[in-house]
Amino acid sequence: MTKSVPPTTQPPVRAATVQPWWLRVTHWLNVLAVIAMVMSGWRIYNASPIFGFRFPNEITLGGWLGGAIQWHFAAMWLLAANGLIYLLANLASGRFSRRFFPLTPLGVVRDLFAALRGRLAHDDPRHYNQVQRAAYLFAVLDLVLLVASGLAIWKPVQLGWLLVLFGSFQGARLVHFIAMSGLVAFIVIHVAMVALVPRTLRTMITGR
Repeated sequence: MTKSVPPTTQPPVRAATVQPWWLRVTHWLNVLAVIAMVMSGWRIYNASPIFGFRFPNEITLGGWLGGAIQWHFAAMWLLAANGLIYLLANLASGRFSRRFFPLTPLGVVRDLFAALRGRLAHDDPRHYNQVQRAAYLFAVLDLVLLVASGLAIWKPVQLGWLLVLFGSFQGARLVHFIAMSGLVAFIVIHVAMVALVPRTLRTMITGR
């Protein structure tokens, strides 16, 4: 009589990490900093508008000009320090070149038309299509421009060389506002894409 041999049990295969822990931490800190900067910035803008409109006080942060400035500076330093860590970690790990390149104008146009026709796959969050690569690189460069123009507005005398790059104090304010608008547009599109592909939110929380 032969004895039955129990089947060998294999350990469960863990899903590969899509987003490392340092990326998830810096991402969510950037989210907090950007939200605080945008909302407090709208309150500061209302004190001296560039254009003929104001932002509703209900969507601003700070309560009054002095409070908004305090929130804005606190968020600015968090964004600058955390953003620097994000960039250095991406460069040191090689993730920057793997995720964001190659990138070509033709590739961006091709993937954009594919997305508009609903033919652009999002099955593997480990790989970005060229539209995503261009959008994320835009966000990084836009944040650098926001910080630089903000510093020029904050210290126009001490950082006069930086102010010169923007033409004038009013020019720096205009660039700062345009860069803020570009960042808000990116956030709206980014949130819409996350809603269409919910898995991307899970990977940014759990890493898998």
